[in-house]
Amino acid sequence: MLRKYFITGLLIWLPLAVTLWILDIILTTLDRTLLLLPEAWRPDQLLGVHVPGFGLILSVLVILVTGVLAANIIGERLLRWWEGLLARIPIVRSIYSSVKQVSDTMLASQGNAFRKAVLVEFPQRGQWAIGLVVGAPGPAIDRHLHGEMLTVFVPTAPNPTSGYTIIVPVAEVKELDISVDEALKFIISLGVVTPGGARPHRPAALTSEDPRALPGE
Repeated sequence: MLRKYFITGLLIWLPLAVTLWILDIILTTLDRTLLLLPEAWRPDQLLGVHVPGFGLILSVLVILVTGVLAANIIGERLLRWWEGLLARIPIVRSIYSSVKQVSDTMLASQGNAFRKAVLVEFPQRGQWAIGLVVGAPGPAIDRHLHGEMLTVFVPTAPNPTSGYTIIVPVAEVKELDISVDEALKFIISLGVVTPGGARPHRPAALTSEDPRALPGE
């Protein structure tokens, strides 16, 4: 009975604790943008106390101002100069160009990358995994393959920031009628949170007499 109460309480507090932990990491990281300000202008100096979250406001303002400046001719020239400067630094240019290509693809208003969830047979036949459509692999890869192909990113669980980039025939991809958010929740929760909020059903074959049955069932 105590175990039941403990687990119930844990299920209530754990999501809240993880949420607060993630928010704390975000706010702490963004507060470092205050280092961009002269020391005399920082809230700690002006108000005499630390103001949590002020870095978030400053980060948003910096991003908005950067976007406004980059939208005009002078800003575009400065941006090209800045990117050209980074392109001359050996290690930085490789990292910067890769991150820029990914961010341009994901954040493009007309792009379709990572906006559709699908099912693919992975890692082997008869086993299915949820993936996110990236797009077409491109001519350099297409000419070595036969038929129409699709690039799919298969996230790992419970950390969806890592995964596998696979190229599969379009005919072997099953499109899912769920959002990307629902797909990621399914992956992060190890399949516990199913699309639509329903709990996963236990296969009929896994009865209490079956040695594969889950503990306590």
